[in-house]
Amino acid sequence: MTWAKSPMDILKLLDQSNCQRCNEPSCMAFAAQVFKGKKKLSDCPKLDQSIIEKYAQSDEDEESTDRPRTSEEEVEAYVKSLKQKVQKMDLAAVAEKLGGVYQNGRLTVKVLGKDFSVYTDGTLSADIHTNPWVSVPVLTYITEGAGKDITGSWLPFRELKEGSAWSGLFRQRCEKPLKQIADNEYDLFVDLLDVFNGRAVQHLDADIARVFYVLPKVAIMVCYWPAEEDFESNLNIFFDEAANENLNIASINAMGSGLARMFEKLSEKHSTHQYWPFS
Repeated sequence: MTWAKSPMDILKLLDQSNCQRCNEPSCMAFAAQVFKGKKKLSDCPKLDQSIIEKYAQSDEDEESTDRPRTSEEEVEAYVKSLKQKVQKMDLAAVAEKLGGVYQNGRLTVKVLGKDFSVYTDGTLSADIHTNPWVSVPVLTYITEGAGKDITGSWLPFRELKEGSAWSGLFRQRCEKPLKQIADNEYDLFVDLLDVFNGRAVQHLDADIARVFYVLPKVAIMVCYWPAEEDFESNLNIFFDEAANENLNIASINAMGSGLARMFEKLSEKHSTHQYWPFS
């Protein structure tokens, strides 16, 4: 569907009550199914008919002329659309606003301390692999980021804008995998946090609390509490409130999921001491 660039575009049409009358666990899950072409807007019993009529016809036209795109093709198309936006932007002005550097026709920002560059024609160059979990959040940061400075006020994922609809997925794909590494390989987990220059902070009674700048103006805090007596271990990720203005929730979720996958790779390579998996 050409009108929806991501499930978030569909979610915005819904009342987000998570009524489950569409036989999906949440409005976000329903939006994802519509985006994949597995459900139609009309499958939502609470959606206004005028909205269904406005968008459904374009869906039907695409189904009659095109094969459904794979998820990989959808992501590729979305990245392409972001690159096209970059081509129309004043990257020098964007660099100043977002805490990057503009030089020789390219904007460079730091991603977990590594250089990620975008040229005026949309070409990407980076010290890390430009896979979707990196390129989508970075390009979104560049094209949509408001440049809000770090506030020092921390929020759990569910309290970010539209975060409640994504919180279950974020917990499953980001916080739970990181918690498993911390539970099973505590010393390694601490080492990995240090590899990415996590800054130790005092936060509640957490055994571990580290702050990272995943982007110049997008900071996260990883907090871990080990199991004690009758209490299970726990791991939570908090976001500086500026993330609300500098990234959309889909990109924040992708970034968190990618961070977890990266730590999993590092954990798997622990025996060979190859701590950087992108080369």
